[in-house]
Amino acid sequence: MSKKIILSLVLVSAFAACQRQAAEPEVYVPAPNPVTTEPVYQGKYGAN
Repeated sequence: MSKKIILSLVLVSAFAACQRQAAEPEVYVPAPNPVTTEPVYQGKYGAN
């Protein structure tokens, strides 16, 4: 009798493991880019 119970539990667990998971939709939220200024050319040695 216990073999039947163990076999049924194994079959139920295998069936539950094979079920497809509900796919949650992936939502892409872009991160806001910080506003920066362009670097200014300051000459060859940066003395300007």
